This record gives sequence, C-alpha cells and structure tokens, in this order.
Amino acid sequence: MADTVQFDLVAPERRLASVVAREVQIPGADGDMTAMAGHAPTITTLRPGILRVTHAGGTDEYLVSGGFADIGAGSISVLAEEALPRAEVSAAVIERLLAGIRSGTPGDPSTKAAADLLAAGEAIGISLRA
Repeated sequence: MADTVQFDLVAPERRLASVVAREVQIPGADGDMTAMAGHAPTITTLRPGILRVTHAGGTDEYLVSGGFADIGAGSISVLAEEALPRAEVSAAVIERLLAGIRSGTPGDPSTKAAADLLAAGEAIGISLRA
C-alpha cells in the first residue's frame, strides 16, 4: 500500500504502537505536523501534546511528554520521553508530568512545556486550570 507508512511509538518503559498508518499527527517543538506516505525525510523534537495515529482500525491518541520523531522513507518512528495511551491519562498523570516539568533544570523552557501539557490535557477532556 503506497499510501501508508510503518509507524512505531516507543517510550523507555514499553513499545506503545507498531501499526501500518495512513497519517500521524505529531506535536512538534516547532509546530504541529502531519506525516504521511511521501513526506520529506525529517527529524523533529516533540513538545508535550497529543500524538494521533490514523490507521485501518481507526485513530489512536497518545499523550507524549517530549522526545523526537524520525520521518523516513516508508516509516515514522517516535521515541518519546514518556507516552501514554489516551485511556491511561488522568488528572493525576498530568499533575505528575507538570511537577516534573516545573522541577526541571535552570534555563528549561518549562513555562511553555507546562502550557503545552495543560493544553494537551484539555484536548482530551482533562482540565486542571482554575
């Protein structure tokens, strides 16, 4: 199938996905992007956000905290710092990730990362804003 690519999502603790995908929506550090068959080879860093994978069985969503994506000829590989399927994301998970962002090393763009994480939570129906 020329209009599909092999997609793999891996986090340090487990492999979350390995499917033949039609498109992958990636929360890139420089902006969101959609990768499909024929996409120019690209490597991009990830920001906290929702990664969506559309395949023959539907669309799967994952919360990613960061990492990078490698888009190549016929494949898309995402290596996430942390990733969770949407069903495993809760307010407690987002609060834990926020605590990690806010305790980062000096000079980290933690304000932007925290805002991105809060926006990702809101995108899947979890709001922590007062």
